Amino acid sequence: MSTTETTTRPRLLLVEDDPQLGPLMVRVLEEVYDVTLHSDGGVALDAAQDGRFEVMIVDRRLPTVDGISIVETLRRSGVHTPMLILTALGSIQDKVRGLDAGANDYLVKPFEFDELFARLRAIRRVSNGEGPFVRVGEWEFYPDSRAIYSPYDGRTILTDRESELLKLLAVHPDKTFTRDEILRTVFTTGDTPGTVDTYVHYLRRKTDADIITTVRGRGYRLGQL
Repeated sequence: MSTTETTTRPRLLLVEDDPQLGPLMVRVLEEVYDVTLHSDGGVALDAAQDGRFEVMIVDRRLPTVDGISIVETLRRSGVHTPMLILTALGSIQDKVRGLDAGANDYLVKPFEFDELFARLRAIRRVSNGEGPFVRVGEWEFYPDSRAIYSPYDGRTILTDRESELLKLLAVHPDKTFTRDEILRTVFTTGDTPGTVDTYVHYLRRKTDADIITTVRGRGYRLGQL
């Protein structure tokens, strides 16, 4: 790969001490990222503090300095780079510990590389100003920027009303809203129940036919994608 191609790829710091998994991850991640691999936590911490990376994957258990300490130290020193903790520890307490330390996400081994790539995209979008996202099936919806990301077609920008309608349903995924409830919450005086149907159609056309479910005789709810 040429030098120009390498420099345009996002720079990723991978901190992984498994002698088989680390090099394998580098080979796969280099399809998208300019990867630097370190197996020692202390060396990785020094490398991360210069701020030249755009995303980091940090294993939980490392020699010299563990992954949680790396994340905590970087956050205290003002490093805002998005970080994903990778670990074999999958209990709720372990996940909470990692997120409370300042990690943006937490992925448990063994994992699929497709999921790893998706999670890296998500934490980078949040860091780049898209704001927090709501997962709708395989879609990622960012209400603050009105952006929704398809698992296969990329980014789509919704209109204000489309975004407000989807946000209402996504925040309450188990609730069925009547057309009148949606009208009062999302639309303005003078709009009719038919307006709700129209915007449901718009959202389905821009995303997926199953993103919103019609509950016959009652209204609409978030779809089961």
